[in-house]
Amino acid sequence: MLVNRSNLIYHNLVGLRAKVIASTDPTQVGMEGKVTDETSHMLAILAKGGSRMVPKAISTFAFYIPEETVVMGSEIVLSPEDRLKRLQRRRK
Repeated sequence: MLVNRSNLIYHNLVGLRAKVIASTDPTQVGMEGKVTDETSHMLAILAKGGSRMVPKAISTFAFYIPEETVVMGSEIVLSPEDRLKRLQRRRK
């Protein structure tokens, strides 16, 4: 299944280009790079200064797939597997 704007939050985010567009931690706003790892509560983003861990719950991200798609971190706070389970429960 292709990743698009409507199903992005149910996919693994590793490999996507991302930018932190809002966060309660002002040092992370504007960080942009490739997502290299994802846990249930954090995204590892490889930026110019190295890899940085960004908490999902307090951030808003823009993912480029290739169009810019804005996602609230609270929508992706689970692991990819658990987000997919949530989608399957909604379809029943």
